[in-house]
Amino acid sequence: MALDKLLENEAQAEIERIRADAQARAEQIVAGAQERARTLVESRTRQLANQRQAELVRARSAADLDSNAQRLTSSDTLQAQAFKVSEQYLHSSVTSPEYPMILAKLISEALQVLPNAEAVEASLNEHDAVRQALAQLGRTLDVRVNEQVKTGVRLVGPGGKSSIQNTLTGRLDRVRGELAPQISRLLAE
Repeated sequence: MALDKLLENEAQAEIERIRADAQARAEQIVAGAQERARTLVESRTRQLANQRQAELVRARSAADLDSNAQRLTSSDTLQAQAFKVSEQYLHSSVTSPEYPMILAKLISEALQVLPNAEAVEASLNEHDAVRQALAQLGRTLDVRVNEQVKTGVRLVGPGGKSSIQNTLTGRLDRVRGELAPQISRLLAE
């Protein structure tokens, strides 16, 4: 019986050792699985956080682009309105008492380029101011109707072969490109 007991104890010890090894192996497997799961969760969390951050950056960029586009559109509209108001003011200036002095300056400048001019063209409603301006300058030129010339004059050379136009709206058109950035800056303030 001692042999039976001894064999039984050895078998029992072997079973316990196998159980302990199996338990240790199972704990290792579980610990490894938990570590892989934790690493996977952390990796996925980082990945989602990075995706979220990237989406936020894209959304902010899109919002900035949209905002800038709206600002530019608004600025362009306001610029167009500013130039339109300026043109309206220039057109209304032809009825001011100072307009003959302005025309005298425009005619004088044009005469520097075309000194042998024989006629002045202007719109019909500006003829009185043109005659006053010519009188101020001590010049006598033929005054002709040209409804295409408003807020200024067009001098015509001998035989109509040459001419020069000097108008307020023409000057505004020439400086429009220079004024546009300044107007944009003023509108942004």
